[in-house]
Amino acid sequence: MYTFKDKYGEYLSLFESRLERFYDELKCSPQILDDSIKYSLKSGGKRVRPVLMLACAELLGVKISDVEDFALALELIHTYSLIHDDLPEMDNDDFRRGRPSNHKVFGVGNAVLAGDGLLNTAYYILFEKCSEGANFADAAKFMCGCAGVHGMIAGQSADLYCAEKAIKDRQMLDFIVENKTGRLISAAVAVPAIIAGGKNFIELNQFGEDLGRLFQIVDDILDEEGKFAKLGKTSGKDKSEGKLTYVTYYGLEQCRVYADILSDKCLALLDGLDGDVQFLRDVVSFVRYREE
Repeated sequence: MYTFKDKYGEYLSLFESRLERFYDELKCSPQILDDSIKYSLKSGGKRVRPVLMLACAELLGVKISDVEDFALALELIHTYSLIHDDLPEMDNDDFRRGRPSNHKVFGVGNAVLAGDGLLNTAYYILFEKCSEGANFADAAKFMCGCAGVHGMIAGQSADLYCAEKAIKDRQMLDFIVENKTGRLISAAVAVPAIIAGGKNFIELNQFGEDLGRLFQIVDDILDEEGKFAKLGKTSGKDKSEGKLTYVTYYGLEQCRVYADILSDKCLALLDGLDGDVQFLRDVVSFVRYREE
């Protein structure tokens, strides 16, 4: 009998097995580089992005073995972004996932290098996949674009700029969320579609963008209302630092309404796909009602 928890655990177990092989292969020198990289990778997290990628691969009939390295590269990129995001020069957060942030344990310099190492290793993995065919090369190119100066980095830059200049602009807010959060979630669901020759790419890419918006709006709500024990990071920082977020722009009540609208939009997109989309529908509910 299907349960969301069991199916999520199945995908998570597959991904964690790939991560374990990565840990065995890493063996960085000096030891502090190895330790700092593994510290953040092993700090837990829901692994939403790799789980989404494996689920979409299964939906589209793509072999797990064809996407597991893409899922690994995606998680390396995401983890690097969290390490850098916590730095004093960025969001200045001392905690991540209930543990001291990387720079609080290993120092700012080593945290920067750990993030750099994760990003460069992700690109190395993606470059290797390019040799497996045109679809794999296209998928690698797409993911690099999602992570780069026209994707996640652009969103982070706009986030810092708006906080520094006290900008409260809806177009800038949409730009920040679309790029800083949405692009990597789009990569998670669009990469299997690219490998499958473009099957359902438009629908899944749009689903990823909307799911990214939903993820961020819930994250902004939790930053306002959540507790450290569940979040594993400092709450209330966005408001205190003057960040441009859904909550600081729209307010809590309107954010809850918008979250419900986005949730319905994600579900409607899934209804247009062939195959068993129940797990992806449950992911939408999981994101909408998460408490951490």
